[in-house]
Amino acid sequence: MKRALLVLVPLLFVSTATFAEEAPAPKPDTAGIKAIPAPVIETAPAPAAETAPAPAPAVATPMPEVGTVAPDVALPSQDGKTVRLGDYRGKWVVLYFYPKDFTGGCTLEAHNFQRDLAKFKEQKAVVVGVSLDSVDSHQAFCSKESLEFKLLSDAGHTVATKYGTLRSYEGQSYASRSTFLIDPKGVIRKVYVKVDPAIHSEAVLSDLAQLAKAKKS
Repeated sequence: MKRALLVLVPLLFVSTATFAEEAPAPKPDTAGIKAIPAPVIETAPAPAAETAPAPAPAVATPMPEVGTVAPDVALPSQDGKTVRLGDYRGKWVVLYFYPKDFTGGCTLEAHNFQRDLAKFKEQKAVVVGVSLDSVDSHQAFCSKESLEFKLLSDAGHTVATKYGTLRSYEGQSYASRSTFLIDPKGVIRKVYVKVDPAIHSEAVLSDLAQLAKAKKS
């Protein structure tokens, strides 16, 4: 009898353990419990990207037209003295604008005007150059290139603006290569744009001779 009980007890223990492992866990009683919805987190909309207003396109001042009175000029020359357009009343004036002292095209143009200076004097005309360079730059340029006519310093851009020649490139301002042929009464008779510095002096001389002849007749 004892031997039978000793065999039966372990069997009952194993059977109970096996039942415990295989029986599913009881489901919790959720009756009467209301589900609580997850809180809705409101997110503010992303701010619109700020864009700087586009800069207004630069509008170049129009050039004075043929037949109009030439705008006034009062600028210091390479010798530091102020030169006025009215100082040359009674003479033809070749007022030429150029970008920069000591550059190739500007040096060539200046050399050709200097070469033909005596011919301009024969036509009772003076040559006057204008750029945005300083008086000191003009002085050094004239000394190096042996220039005998006036070069005016428009460092404040006032005259270049009046004549519609002020330009800008990569943040740098300069005067475009343009020329105004002004008669003895101060009236513009011819305007040259996109000038070829290699032949410009000769072209101006030719036009000057024709205009002077027509004025006499």
